[in-house]
Amino acid sequence: MIGSESFPREKPAETRQGTTMRKEYDFSKGKRGPAVESPGKTRITIMLDNDIIESFRARAEARGIGYQTAINEALRAALNDENVPLTAGKLREILRQELLHAD
Repeated sequence: MIGSESFPREKPAETRQGTTMRKEYDFSKGKRGPAVESPGKTRITIMLDNDIIESFRARAEARGIGYQTAINEALRAALNDENVPLTAGKLREILRQELLHAD
């Protein structure tokens, strides 16, 4: 068994240079949101069925892209079909079709 004497002792946090935390930080000039802006994109909250999300994640991982990118592509393809109005029901149908053809 290896004893504690085999490893060098680390200095306590208070004595390490530059690693002590301040008691207070000033966030008065801080901004909420992502650290890097994404031009042309808007952050939203959307409720989707768990199976839809998991299928898009698996499909996207196989393609080496993000699942949100895959969902965006499916929505863009649906919007390009100008003859079909995009309703909630149609959106579900499109997403399910995309998932069926993903395998």
